[in-house]
Amino acid sequence: MTNFNYFKISKTRKIRYLKHHQKNTTYVVFLHGFMSDLEGKKPKAFLKLAKKNKIGFLALEYSGHGKSSGKFIDGNISKWSKETSILIRKIVKKNKIILVGSSMGAWISLIQFQYFKTQIKGFLGIGSAPEFLEKLMWNKFSQSKKKEIKKNGIIHLKHGDYEYPITYQLIKDGRKNKVLHKKIFQNINVTMVHGNKDKSVPVSYSKKVLKIFKNSKKRLVIVKNGDHSLSTPKWLKILKRELKLIAN
Repeated sequence: MTNFNYFKISKTRKIRYLKHHQKNTTYVVFLHGFMSDLEGKKPKAFLKLAKKNKIGFLALEYSGHGKSSGKFIDGNISKWSKETSILIRKIVKKNKIILVGSSMGAWISLIQFQYFKTQIKGFLGIGSAPEFLEKLMWNKFSQSKKKEIKKNGIIHLKHGDYEYPITYQLIKDGRKNKVLHKKIFQNINVTMVHGNKDKSVPVSYSKKVLKIFKNSKKRLVIVKNGDHSLSTPKWLKILKRELKLIAN
């Protein structure tokens, strides 16, 4: 049984999160992907690892995701990044942080470097997808799709078995949160793990993320036959191994 907590950000917004409190230690902060939640295998595997290794842990569901309040269509990168930084300040406080970002979570992780520069001691990206709204969605929309989203403010995008409600405000907000042109000079451990059969995000995105880090110890781990989520026991083992290497 997983014990979830809720943090009230405002009168109307509460964020569901998972934590393992450990005094005076590093915290793993797990940030999930677009339209995902904390019911998946990755957050639970990382929580277990944190408990076993006596390190702290925090994972949250952004507003409009999982059991957090709010509508998904009202959210955007700015809002979800701000919620993340509020919870880190509240729960992790001044402890050192290892960010673990899955897909969109890697984008939100990169934004956290603005706020927690000296606290971050490592970063693990999983199928990292920074700036995906522009590069993997908007740029691939047909002219008629672009017209539709501008006119109606929203379109419903089919991807595999899922349908994503994509708003125009979300696309525009993504443009305000560009990270791939930035440079980060901290000397930290940075590892990108990416499946070579990822149908959602090309491996080139993980390579682009590594280029941001100028003085870090960098690793790119390409998982043979790996998909976008990397959630099977075999692939979780790789993720946990890489997280341990960053932590040590």
